[in-house]
Amino acid sequence: MRLESGVDVPEKEGQPEIAFPEGGLKAWSVAIGCALVLFSTFGYVNAFGVFQEYYQVHQLRDQSPSAISWIGSLQTFFMFSGVLFGGPLFDQYGAKCMLPAGVVYVFGVMMTSICKTYYQFILAQGVLSGIAMGLTMAPGMAATGQYFNKNRGAAMGLAVAGSSIGGVIFPIAISRMLANPQLGFGWSIRICGFIILGALLAASSVIRARLPPRKGRFFIPTAFKEPAYVALVAAVFLIMLGLFTPFFYLPTYAVEHGMSTQLASYLVSILNGASFFGRVIPGILADKLGRLNMLLVAGLASGVLIFCLQKMDTNATTILFAALYGFTSGAIVSLTSVNLAQIPKNPGDIGTYMGQGMAIVAIGALIGPPSNGALVSRYHSFDRPLNMSGVFVTAGGLFVVVAKLAAKKGVFTKS
Repeated sequence: MRLESGVDVPEKEGQPEIAFPEGGLKAWSVAIGCALVLFSTFGYVNAFGVFQEYYQVHQLRDQSPSAISWIGSLQTFFMFSGVLFGGPLFDQYGAKCMLPAGVVYVFGVMMTSICKTYYQFILAQGVLSGIAMGLTMAPGMAATGQYFNKNRGAAMGLAVAGSSIGGVIFPIAISRMLANPQLGFGWSIRICGFIILGALLAASSVIRARLPPRKGRFFIPTAFKEPAYVALVAAVFLIMLGLFTPFFYLPTYAVEHGMSTQLASYLVSILNGASFFGRVIPGILADKLGRLNMLLVAGLASGVLIFCLQKMDTNATTILFAALYGFTSGAIVSLTSVNLAQIPKNPGDIGTYMGQGMAIVAIGALIGPPSNGALVSRYHSFDRPLNMSGVFVTAGGLFVVVAKLAAKKGVFTKS
C-alpha cells in the first residue's frame, strides 16, 4: 500500500499501484469544469422537447412528429458517438482538444438559428452540433475519472448534474424567448449560443489531464473481449432505446391531454430539475451501496414509471411523473459514466473505454425516439410507444444483473 495525495491506495495483485487524489482544489475544479461542459451540451439536448413542440407548429409543421424527432435523435446519437473519438483524443493529447471542438459546437448552434428547412436543421442541429458536443464532453468526463476512484460516484454525479441545470434553464429560457416577438427564433438560439460559449471558455480554463498522455493505439478493441464491459454496454443500450421518450414527447403528450402549451413547455424543466438530485444523490449512494446496484434500481424504476405514464392524464399527475422520472432517469445518466469508468484497469484508458461504450449506446438513443414517433403517427396514441419504451428500459435494468455476474460479483453483493 502506498500513500499519495493523502490517500491510501491498495495494490492490486499483478497490477501496479495507482493513486487518486480523491479531492482537493484542482480535482474538484475539474469536476466543476465538467459540469459546465455538460450544462452546455447535454443540458441543451435535454431541451429538445421544447424544440419538438415548436417545430411542429412553426418551421416544420409540414413534417410528421417522427421526422422532427430525428433531429433530436441524431443530435443525441452524435453526442454520444462523438465521445468515441473525443475519449481517445483526450487520452492521447489531453484537454487541449476540447476548446476547438467547443468552437465548432457554438458554430453549429449559430447555424441552427438561421435554418429554414428540414435538411438544414438535420445538418446544423442534428449532425454538426451533435458531433461537436461529443468531442467537447469527452475530455471533461474522462478527466474527472482520473482524479477520483473511491469518490468517483459523487464526483461524476456533481459533474453530470450540470446537464440537469442546463436542462432546467434552457427549456424555460428558450420557451420564453420564442414567445417574445422582438426576439424570434433566430435571436433566441443565438443568445443560447453565447451562453454556451461563455460556459465552455470557463470550463476549458480548469479542465486538465492528471496522467501523462497514452501513446500508441488510438482505440482499444480488446475492451470488447471483457465480459463485464460488454454486458454493461448491452444493458445501457437497451435502456437508451426507451429512456428518451419522455424527454422528447412529454410536452406533446401533456398538450394532447388538455395541458396548456405554456405549462407543457415547463415539464422538460421540471424533469431536468428533478434529475439534478437524481444525478447527485444516487451517485453518492453508489459509492456506498455499489454502482451497478444503483444502476439496476434506477433502470427498473424508470421502466415502471414509463408504463405508468399512460394512466397519468391530468396536469397534476403529469407533473408528478416529470419529477419522479427526472430523478430516476438522471441517475441512469450519471451511473452509466461511473460504471464505464470503473472497468479499465489503467485510469489512462478511461476516456477510450467511455468513448467506445458510448458509441454503442448512442445507437439506442438514435432509433428509440423516431420509432416511438412513428407509432404515435400511425396509431394516434401514446399507449404503444410507452409500452415499448417501458419494456426496453426495464429489460436493460434487469440486464445489469448479467453485468454483475460477468464481473464475477454476486447478485446481492456490493458492486
